[in-house]
Amino acid sequence: MTVTATSVDESDLPRPRATPAPWRARLVRLVPAAAAALSGLLLYVSFPPRPLWWLALPAFAVFGWTLHGRTWKAALGLGYLFGLGFLLPLLVWTGVEVGPGPWLALVAVEAVFVALAGVGVAAVSRLPARPVWAAAVWIAGEAVRARVPFHGFPWGKIAFGQADGVFLPLAAVGGTPVLGFAVVLCGFGLYEAVRLAVEGRRTRAVRRSAAAAALLSVAVPVAGAVAARPLVSDKAENGTATVAVIQGNVPRAGLGFNAQRRAVLDYHARETERLAEAVRAGKAARPDFVLWPENSSDIDPFVNPDARVVISTAVKAIGVPISVGGVVERGGRLLNEQILWDPVQGPTQTYDKRQVQPFGEYLPLRPLLGAINKDWTSMVRQDFSRGDEPGVFTVDGTKVGLATCYEAAFDWAVRDTVTAGAQMISVPSNNATFGHSEMTYQQLAMSRIRAVEHSRTVTVPVTSGVSAIIMPDGRITRKAGMFVPAHLVQKVPLRSSETPATRLGVLPEIALVLVAAGGLGWAIGAGLRGRRAQDVQPYAGGMPPEPRGHRGPAR
Repeated sequence: MTVTATSVDESDLPRPRATPAPWRARLVRLVPAAAAALSGLLLYVSFPPRPLWWLALPAFAVFGWTLHGRTWKAALGLGYLFGLGFLLPLLVWTGVEVGPGPWLALVAVEAVFVALAGVGVAAVSRLPARPVWAAAVWIAGEAVRARVPFHGFPWGKIAFGQADGVFLPLAAVGGTPVLGFAVVLCGFGLYEAVRLAVEGRRTRAVRRSAAAAALLSVAVPVAGAVAARPLVSDKAENGTATVAVIQGNVPRAGLGFNAQRRAVLDYHARETERLAEAVRAGKAARPDFVLWPENSSDIDPFVNPDARVVISTAVKAIGVPISVGGVVERGGRLLNEQILWDPVQGPTQTYDKRQVQPFGEYLPLRPLLGAINKDWTSMVRQDFSRGDEPGVFTVDGTKVGLATCYEAAFDWAVRDTVTAGAQMISVPSNNATFGHSEMTYQQLAMSRIRAVEHSRTVTVPVTSGVSAIIMPDGRITRKAGMFVPAHLVQKVPLRSSETPATRLGVLPEIALVLVAAGGLGWAIGAGLRGRRAQDVQPYAGGMPPEPRGHRGPAR
């Protein structure tokens, strides 16, 4: 028998599947983590002072990709990385003068809320119309973060990055929750559309309902924003008022500004007198009233005669009432107070700040923090007390709502001035502590959102800048620089009608929280049913299925 050797092309032979190198496998596992952190950073870049609002959409699209189908443990870690990527640079200003400790502690705590939202997004990622459920879960997370701990910290709401965006009119429909929901929905919808397109190319079979849901998740928010534009108007309904905003500047930036309280007061009085000279010279319109910033008189004018004289002199020079930001002590309570000072009657009306800032105006956990670092407790020697009434000054027939500085971040603190009758809003602030950081521009964007949300002119008098006058449609028409003295004068429209957002109040947020709860309930229920189905599978004769985790006999 003769055996003939036959040549075989080795390329026709089946090849064993190559085992990836360990380093490559580890690298692949790191991709979702890196994507989560970088998408959080992308979200930060979408916030002011950069007008790159649209970057929020790809940020949430990538975040949606990292969370799709993940276990809760993986989603928790990825969500935390997303939170760190977003909040670490966004809140860096909190450590400008006090060092990195408080900044890192704040971010570490706030990122936990983002991580929990990530778990929720992953849980609903297997449901039909998943972008809707996921966006509602995100807004529910923002709702919780705005309330706890220590009365909440809503800084970094998605809505606050959209002052220049196409979705802005939705603020007038349902406030920051609806505006934020639209942006996040569009981002998650963008990911879903791309995912289905890739899946369709691979399998050539995509369910029409899923494709429709993805496209609607992008189209409906945009169409809604276009439809809401008529709600945004700068038309006067109750006449006009000529307002003046004073930015006196401070001797120096940082915590040291407070050491020269008399200088700060003198600077604001001096700038008011410059305005009075400009009015007499015909170079500026005569205002109906003047607005000074928060902390423009940290010397209590009710106790200190010298401060009272300085303020009275400035008021008489301009000849119209001035709203003065003072720090006063009354009945053993320290108050951050706005005082309406009349040229004839003196102080006539007051408003006490209600949402005081933790670790800035009062110190939670004082004994614990003092045991860790006594320097922290020395920075807030006495806690400010809270006011209990909305701030609305009636000045020559004009009703001016007041939301002092930090309060602009809280929906309720601005809304109830409007429901109490405010025809315009003022947000007196003091940002000197934070130097030239982005904090000032982030806060200015909040005031622009509030202007559209309630269709009101918003003035922003700031000690060191940036002071501004904002129209009811969110446009900035007057703006000062940073750390320069300035006065801004403009005739502004007064309005009394209420937007849907004003009338509905907290209801849109409650509705979105309920949607999130419904989606999470559905996802949890579906998961439990799936596990039961795996534990009790039908079988035709023979041995029943092995218990989960049983590997059978060794072979």
